[in-house]
Amino acid sequence: MTSRRRAAGARIRPGGARQRAIRTAANRGAPTLDFPAQTPYDEYVGAETLHRLQRTVTDIPEERAFLVTTQIMELYFGLLRAEWLLVQRLLDGGDAAGATAVLSRSTRYFDGLNAAWGALGWMTPAQFNSFRDDLGEGSGFQSAMYRHLEFLLGNKSAALVRPHRRSPRVHGELLAALDRPSLYDSVLALLARRGLAVPPPGDPRAEYVPSQAVEDAWVEIYARGPGDDLHDLGEALTDVSERFTDWRYRHLMSVRRTMGAKPGTGGSSGVSWLERSLRREVFPELWSARTRM
Repeated sequence: MTSRRRAAGARIRPGGARQRAIRTAANRGAPTLDFPAQTPYDEYVGAETLHRLQRTVTDIPEERAFLVTTQIMELYFGLLRAEWLLVQRLLDGGDAAGATAVLSRSTRYFDGLNAAWGALGWMTPAQFNSFRDDLGEGSGFQSAMYRHLEFLLGNKSAALVRPHRRSPRVHGELLAALDRPSLYDSVLALLARRGLAVPPPGDPRAEYVPSQAVEDAWVEIYARGPGDDLHDLGEALTDVSERFTDWRYRHLMSVRRTMGAKPGTGGSSGVSWLERSLRREVFPELWSARTRM
């Protein structure tokens, strides 16, 4: 299969089995040590740039761990967004099996996201408070990429786009995401095309409201059993919902552990705000339908 190279990849020289065999023979099995410019690894990964991004605001050692963990989560958010947008395109094209495969692999990324919270489990309130004030009003609540995930999952809110209105590109992308159907909207549109009695789509900007008709549809789908493409899609969606809820719960517990019930740096009530967010279910009918199965 021929790979599709982006323009940005032009600086990386492609290779093949023959070139690798020649290099291995010339090096007598040792790795190549001389390159005409930057190492190919750094050309691809951008490691030098990545490591320059840890710009702490204090000289307190614990702050670096907090910053790196946050940046890792941002990268995972971007990866999940790309995967879920691919899922949406597959659903819109009628490929339920393909969408299920991508959803299933996306749940693996939550292993890294949830492990990131564990990496901060050693931080005591005293250690966090030693640099917390220096963060000013910075808060994970302001993450645009996280907001993209919430919008894709159907947790829409026009008000939550406002913090980004001073960043035209980011603000425009979030407004476009607010106006687009959510991933779950695409799921329900597929169910409707398959003849299931689900209600027509509503305002894409509105937060999703559970429907008895959608619950009935999932009960009907689950009666078909594993192997049916819509049944398997439902299970993959449930996995995503469960893992996303796990991440939100770990976020809540991490905040409780490091700062208790203090107000959040971004102006929220902190723990109580996170508790309210945790109560908002993702793909709610997939959970309520289980009582009737």
